[in-house]
Amino acid sequence: MVTEDDLDKLRSLQDIICEKINLENSIREIPKLLGTQEELLTRLKKTFIDKNQEYEKVKGAETEFKKLLTDAEFIREKAEKNMDVINTQREYEALDKEIRDASEKEQQYRKELQQKERVLGELDAQIKQHTALIEQQEKELKERLKGIEAETTEKQKQIEALRKKESKLTENLDTEVVFKFERIIKNKMGVGIVAIKGNVCMGCHMILPIEFANRVRLGEEFVFCPYCSRILFYEETADGEESFFDTEDTGALSDLDDMEEDEYEEDEEEESSNIDYEE
Repeated sequence: MVTEDDLDKLRSLQDIICEKINLENSIREIPKLLGTQEELLTRLKKTFIDKNQEYEKVKGAETEFKKLLTDAEFIREKAEKNMDVINTQREYEALDKEIRDASEKEQQYRKELQQKERVLGELDAQIKQHTALIEQQEKELKERLKGIEAETTEKQKQIEALRKKESKLTENLDTEVVFKFERIIKNKMGVGIVAIKGNVCMGCHMILPIEFANRVRLGEEFVFCPYCSRILFYEETADGEESFFDTEDTGALSDLDDMEEDEYEEDEEEESSNIDYEE
């Protein structure tokens, strides 16, 4: 016989299971939040490496242009000195052209050097900025890891306390009913026990056969809705009169045991595909 005390236990158990599920879900979400922060740190480090490689490349180009500028200056200065010892117009014209060419190259190399120096300055600033960001992220990640460990430990303690309450509540309840009840709560958004009014389930609002409603009303056993799988208990209407709906057009109910067995087999398959984060 299902007593009102049994129903109260199920309602209390429902609250405990919901709280436990929420805690378990929050523990599962923790690695995702941490993963986002780790991903950001990885991106920052990759950008830091890329910027350093770019800096070294530009630095190499700067060194090359410095050498070219030095060579051009040397050629110009040498040609200018040779101007004092020339004897013919042809020699003058050749040296003059050499000086002009060298001067043009000097100007070009100086412009290139200025551009490279400007890029190096920008890259240096970016590298320093990324270095600071990486240090900050590493510090925050380290602190977050410590916080996560403490947070997870605290939530595990809460879950363990809830399990003890759950165990105490279910001492005199059928283990199969408890097992199904917990599955239902997980699948039905935290609601595993609902009223039936007349012959209508208040969980899925499906019309049930009058004989089925009377079975719930008798309260000789726990009865599960064949449509939404929730545990049903009978509740009188506000005016005390029962309204029963014709089930002729609703179609025959499938075998209840078969439907429940199929549903829980699907639940078990789904659960087996998920990682057990509690271990």
